[in-house]
Amino acid sequence: QVQLAESGGGLVQAGGSLQLSCAASGRTFSAYAAGWFRQAPGKEREFVAAISWNGASTYYADSVKGRFTISRDNAKNTVYLQMNSLKPEDTDSYLCAAGTALVVNPGRYAYWGQGTQVTVSS
Repeated sequence: QVQLAESGGGLVQAGGSLQLSCAASGRTFSAYAAGWFRQAPGKEREFVAAISWNGASTYYADSVKGRFTISRDNAKNTVYLQMNSLKPEDTDSYLCAAGTALVVNPGRYAYWGQGTQVTVSS
């Protein structure tokens, strides 16, 4: 099992920045790809970004490309999402996930955190 806990969410003005963290515990987190998703109440989870187990490969949704950066520190069992130039439409609950492959399909991720709320005011 892998336990994931997100932090770093909050309220920020449009154009501002936030850095989310996802701390992992349990089985060897460094063996897993990791992803960030976002979800609004009543809506499906939307892929944001993903990173391979060693950080060598990353992939982003078109909506965040050039503004968000995913990274990881396996020595700290932590994945990060640096979010710059935030827009009101980025408002959502952000969840991190771990799985065996770098994919955009949330169904392919076996482990999930509880989420952290990001609210961007206009």
